[in-house]
Amino acid sequence: MEVYYTFCLLAAISVFLGFLNQYVLRTQTTIAITAGALALSLIVTGLGKLEVVELRDWVAQLMPLMNLEDLLLKGMLGFLLFAGSLHIDLLMLRNQKLEITLLAIFGTLISTFVVGYLLYGLCILISMPVDLVYCLLFGALISPTDPIAVLAIIKSMKAPEQIAIQVEGESLFNDGFGLVVFAVIYALAFEGTDPTLPAISHLFIQEALGGIVLGLAIGGLFHWLICSTNDHSLELLLTLVIPTAGFAAANLLEVSGALAMVVAGIIIGNFTREKGFSRVSQHELDNFWAITEEFLNGLLFLLVGLFLITIDFKPIDYLLLVAAIVIVLLGRIAAVGIPFMLLKRRRRYHPYTERILIWGGLRGGLALALAMSIPAGYMVNEDHYLRHLWVVMTYGVVVFSIVVQGSTIAPLIRRSRAATAPEDIPEEAAPD
Repeated sequence: MEVYYTFCLLAAISVFLGFLNQYVLRTQTTIAITAGALALSLIVTGLGKLEVVELRDWVAQLMPLMNLEDLLLKGMLGFLLFAGSLHIDLLMLRNQKLEITLLAIFGTLISTFVVGYLLYGLCILISMPVDLVYCLLFGALISPTDPIAVLAIIKSMKAPEQIAIQVEGESLFNDGFGLVVFAVIYALAFEGTDPTLPAISHLFIQEALGGIVLGLAIGGLFHWLICSTNDHSLELLLTLVIPTAGFAAANLLEVSGALAMVVAGIIIGNFTREKGFSRVSQHELDNFWAITEEFLNGLLFLLVGLFLITIDFKPIDYLLLVAAIVIVLLGRIAAVGIPFMLLKRRRRYHPYTERILIWGGLRGGLALALAMSIPAGYMVNEDHYLRHLWVVMTYGVVVFSIVVQGSTIAPLIRRSRAATAPEDIPEEAAPD
């Protein structure tokens, strides 16, 4: 029962912080919850150091009960990705398929290698050499964007449609693809997988293609089930089975549950919505999953903020933390800039497209959970553990992206609305 009570306590705190936000900060809810949790963490730590009241140990004992790695990677991720993909318009997505494919697949790979090699060079520079495969592992876990907060801002501020579709599509698909890349490099680093093309290809195909096929199967099955009933409550309950049993099945089959949930969500949101739900049921479907997503997001970002309490910082951690922020931003610039160098040859884009995609590429709980999944006990040298260093660096990037980038993206979106958008040119149009 202790886990349940902890869950209830943290859920209440996240809702309370969201309530206070409408009167105090008046910013996007997930940003406000993260900022509030960070402030709470600093207060608890400060009171402990001043010996006023020692709460740090008590809070630090609560955090492992809500294991962020298992909670997100084996539970909440399925709900969040399914809820997000329900609202993807397949027709609009099709119009931006080339952009989203390049950003989600090649952009993620570009970021992984740019971040990995820059980190590898930095470690050599500060006389703390780390094997390249571990640096690439950090690049893989930090490259998938998690723009849950910025998506809400983009929608509420009515960002240019072309940009909104690219941000939304990339965020959902590169989460799934990024997890596949991480799984492949993780197997090379810790599971003794041979770094050969056939071995890597087998892992990649099993994770990625297996996840897509499973998503198609789940989406098709539940499309038929939902269309076969007129019970509104049962229709909603059937959608709830997808990110629970469906996501669990993906984990048991060792395929990408993230890709499976995105594919299934697109099927339910685009085909089943019209054929299987009445207009009243469609409204209930949207409300149900919007509330579910809001609740889980609040809890997730609260855990991200409170995670600060569990970290014991060492002097070199602060240097690596700042360096990681710079390196990840450089990786993001390359991940967006290189694909658009090719895309601009065949199509014109809104003048603020690249800037919003770069600055709106937030990292969140997914990156932190992946960093925590690194096995304990691997030492960089006699004073530093690999997992500790990567968790510290990941945490710095996540907090910076949510609090700083997330809170400053709004002015950029306002300027993009004021800018003159180019006339839409078909994808097939040749350059002048």
